[in-house]
Amino acid sequence: MDEWIDYYDSTHTIYASKLHRDLHFQIIARDIIGYIASPDAVVLDYACGEALSAAKVADACAKLYLAEPAPGVRGRLIARFAPNTKIRVRSLEDLTRMAENSVDLVVMNSVAQYMTPGELDSALGVIRRLLKPKGRLVLGDILRPEVGMARDVLALLKFAASHGFLKDALYGLASTALSDYRQLRTRVGLQRYSEDEMIEKLAAAGFTASRAHQNIGHNPWRMTFVARHAFQHS
Repeated sequence: MDEWIDYYDSTHTIYASKLHRDLHFQIIARDIIGYIASPDAVVLDYACGEALSAAKVADACAKLYLAEPAPGVRGRLIARFAPNTKIRVRSLEDLTRMAENSVDLVVMNSVAQYMTPGELDSALGVIRRLLKPKGRLVLGDILRPEVGMARDVLALLKFAASHGFLKDALYGLASTALSDYRQLRTRVGLQRYSEDEMIEKLAAAGFTASRAHQNIGHNPWRMTFVARHAFQHS
């Protein structure tokens, strides 16, 4: 995961335009809010990235922890959300020192593909310790083995066409083809899981999980899973 952390900590061009970037975070915030069961909830966004719309998520809960591994991104988060008393920024290391059973909802969106299976297992162990007995983990944007990059491109173009940045998206795709992202994706690769594999992986980590009807974000070809402590059946 370290190479991906370094990439996202750099001046990258993963978004086709400012509109694309802003819409991306707005839609993710909207989808996360849909999983917040109560205004009293404590929410953790694990490896949150720039989290530009985090204030909207914070409005829907009591406290929002933004955990981010990239130090440069973390610094920007601290500066951006310093005035917001509901938001706390943490490193992933900080999470290991947080109180057990202290979080109602953990969201890990578009993160698992950058982790080795072992790194994901470790993260799930940390998350399981933090989750309250009736807490939920939402694991979003999971890449499927049978779905290649062409579907990602198609999903982006449909999203761009419906929101008015198709020209920028086409230019952005051409730039990405020549970018560090494409080289890194080719060299390091992205981790993919079938539905059964992810449910089994979550079960091995002590969770009961099922696939959500809809993925977080704009890409319908990827999967989201909702998991609870294995002993929590209600």
